[in-house]
Amino acid sequence: MSVTTSTSTVAGAPVDPSAPWIVSPDDHLVEPKDLWTSRLSSRWGDAAPRVVRVRGQAGLKQGLWSYEETPDGEPTDCWIYDDKKIHLTLTAAAAGFELDDMESRTTTYDEIRPGCFSVPDRLADMDLAGIDASICFPGNFVRFCGQRFYEAKDKALAHDCVTAYNDFMVEEWAGGSDGRLVPLGIVPLWDPVAAGAEVRRNAARGVRSVCFSEMPPHLDMPSVHTTYWDPFFAACEETETVVMMHIGSSSRMPSTSKDAPVAVSTAAMAVNSAMSMLDWLFSGVFDRFTRLKICYVESQVGWVPYFLERADRVWDHNRGWNEVRGSVLDPPSSYFRDHIFCSFFHDPHGLRCLDEIGEDNVMFETDYPHSDTNWPNSRAVGAAMVAELTPDQQEKVLHGNASRLFGLTRPLRYG
Repeated sequence: MSVTTSTSTVAGAPVDPSAPWIVSPDDHLVEPKDLWTSRLSSRWGDAAPRVVRVRGQAGLKQGLWSYEETPDGEPTDCWIYDDKKIHLTLTAAAAGFELDDMESRTTTYDEIRPGCFSVPDRLADMDLAGIDASICFPGNFVRFCGQRFYEAKDKALAHDCVTAYNDFMVEEWAGGSDGRLVPLGIVPLWDPVAAGAEVRRNAARGVRSVCFSEMPPHLDMPSVHTTYWDPFFAACEETETVVMMHIGSSSRMPSTSKDAPVAVSTAAMAVNSAMSMLDWLFSGVFDRFTRLKICYVESQVGWVPYFLERADRVWDHNRGWNEVRGSVLDPPSSYFRDHIFCSFFHDPHGLRCLDEIGEDNVMFETDYPHSDTNWPNSRAVGAAMVAELTPDQQEKVLHGNASRLFGLTRPLRYG
């Protein structure tokens, strides 16, 4: 096994010192073990999410995890919550591992890099890779839009867990970073009015982004074609809070068959984002909320021009029967540049299409510490990705667009 847990033993790739540092709109944290036990009221007792260590054997087949506890098995840290055991997986904390060692197995907090859950260590890892600022999604316990608490039985406890997570995000994770760890909130997805109230509570203390599901119906929630989410969207528009949608935030990845290897869904991961974008473009939401902004992360960007072109064709050519006549007032593509943003970690084709997508709508991400991460070579990888762009475009993609979208005021960092 090859993993490094000290910045002194990891070296980033050489990079031109004139290249700007990165503002990444998609990174992750691994929730600290005491996040809820240290913040929730004692009345919740052992019902609060907590970490225990077990032994067993894990496996992954067709994208489905299995785990069998055995006395002589490998040690695994897992969260206990809502009568479930949620195991810490290596792919969610893979930074520092060699590619061939990023296996589908479980792990422990002792084995992964402290930068996954510790602010000082994360900042050191960011320095190593040339990452100036980072927007961090939850880890594999909370899941990408807080599905863990949406699915919980006790919604009073779940609501307290949501607010405790956001308090941690503001006070501890972002609060100790000098503006480099940018807070990203979650909301009680089971109540759009309460979700709007949580957006406003967080916005009052500087939070400018919130997690949401790319396709809510996959979680048995109403779609964006209804007005169900309007109280939540209204709060986001009012507070200039960006609605962030990570691939997999519908708890479902695209696949073709039950026996297809996980490589199929991994290669097709942008399909969910494409379908989600079409939902939003044909929903009329952007006519009701003219200042609302949404962002797809880990989605890549090369698919955008085709689906915008196809959406316009359907809107016009099929206007007699497309079921959106009168509700979507303008060509769908006309909503994109003011409302929709996307990020990528490796997409040469997408950058060749940048003029068609829009140079103000594309951002480079690092995905630390997930298995697709370009850490510790993020700055070198980013500089190579944008090498054929103009200097102004390079600055926008690597730093400026994310800074503008999330209202960051940090000066552009070089060297």
